[in-house]
Amino acid sequence: MTSIDDRRAQLEDRRQELLDRMVQVERELDSHEAKDWEEQATEQEDDEVLERLGFAARAEVAQIDAALQRIATGDYGYCARCGEEIAEKRLDLLPYTPLCAACAR
Repeated sequence: MTSIDDRRAQLEDRRQELLDRMVQVERELDSHEAKDWEEQATEQEDDEVLERLGFAARAEVAQIDAALQRIATGDYGYCARCGEEIAEKRLDLLPYTPLCAACAR
């Protein structure tokens, strides 16, 4: 069984990893200086992929922040919809989930 302190550390580590990735994405997006049309087209495609990665990272950071808030208030590990305890295995897979498996369906 994972302790709440271990969960907090896991969430904080993942949050920092995502923030670092977002900085890298921003740097990459700012670094493009294509000269010809073909290079610009390729860079635009790459930028779209990077932007989607950045959006996904921001969304996950928001979920992690919400989970950290639930830890602070003592609500972590309980379903935000039905109030039942969230299974440990589910929290192992999705430590930021606010819902039990039944309510997530």
